Amino acid sequence: MGKRNAIDAGEACSIARSLGVLGQRWTLLVVREALRGRTKFNEFHEALSISSDVLALRLEGLVSAGVLEKRPYRENGSRERQSYHLTPAGRDLALVIAALMTWGDAHLADEAGPPALLRHKDTGGSVTLSFIDAEGQPVSPDDVITIPGPGAQGR
Repeated sequence: MGKRNAIDAGEACSIARSLGVLGQRWTLLVVREALRGRTKFNEFHEALSISSDVLALRLEGLVSAGVLEKRPYRENGSRERQSYHLTPAGRDLALVIAALMTWGDAHLADEAGPPALLRHKDTGGSVTLSFIDAEGQPVSPDDVITIPGPGAQGR
């Protein structure tokens, strides 16, 4: 029997548990496309240009984790199929996707600049991500610390 790691032993932090769901190649890109409104297998397949087998595995993993839910649909003259829709947990990943995009734009963009920009859908104005305190004020990442939470007891 192989050596158990902290995730196998059930001692994972929230980041490790999240990576257990989202850490495989292509998974966050599937979520990105769902956030853009794609719901059908062929839409994901065309947008991502990945193998059907890999896409099917990623979709099923996201359904199992409660990020996506399946809904049956039928197009005229076709058999019933499943579409994939974001759950509230899936919609909450919009901030994660935006944070990864922001980091990539700052540290990995080429000379032409970022390939996409975050804008308010009604005003077209720029939007940014930040830590916000209980009074609604922005907080510098340098001023944010991590302390043990209630789930840390006994570990």
